[in-house]
Amino acid sequence: MKKILQILCSTIAMTVLFMPTVTSAKSGAGIDVEVDKTIIVFKEEVNGAEVFLNQAAGILVFPRVIKVGIGIGAETGEGALRVRGQTVDYYRTTSGSFGLQLGAQAKSIVIAFMTKEALEKFQNSEGWKVGVDGSVALIDMGAGKTIDTHNIKDPVVGFIFGSKGLMYNLTLEGSKFSKLDKN
Repeated sequence: MKKILQILCSTIAMTVLFMPTVTSAKSGAGIDVEVDKTIIVFKEEVNGAEVFLNQAAGILVFPRVIKVGIGIGAETGEGALRVRGQTVDYYRTTSGSFGLQLGAQAKSIVIAFMTKEALEKFQNSEGWKVGVDGSVALIDMGAGKTIDTHNIKDPVVGFIFGSKGLMYNLTLEGSKFSKLDKN
């Protein structure tokens, strides 16, 4: 039991120390390149995505969010907020979890602010947290599915796609978004 506890503690310590360096290595320009690629993949995989994204007041795109967990989980990634196709700010998403979990996962996240009010509330916050500062209606989309822009009435809509890894977790609850200085 003592050996298992030592392995668990060292794995958690390595995860906490290693994850920020993996996800914060990119400059603003590097994040922008990855965001562009992610938007292209999103439009290719989901019918109606282009129309939907054009209707949004702004979109927050995280090309790669990594989650690692062994009993205690940590998740982080960097992305950009785009308004009218232009990056206006960079953000980091972070969350933690506790419970039965083991593995690692990478995924892409697109969050669309469908109203100007929802976008402004997000931009004016310091450390916007899902479930506390605002709700995100999560739309489960797989390759080849279609967004029905007439049925989505929520002010903030999130899409998680491209999940890869041994951990399956499609939620944003408890995720915190913090502004980064990448200029």
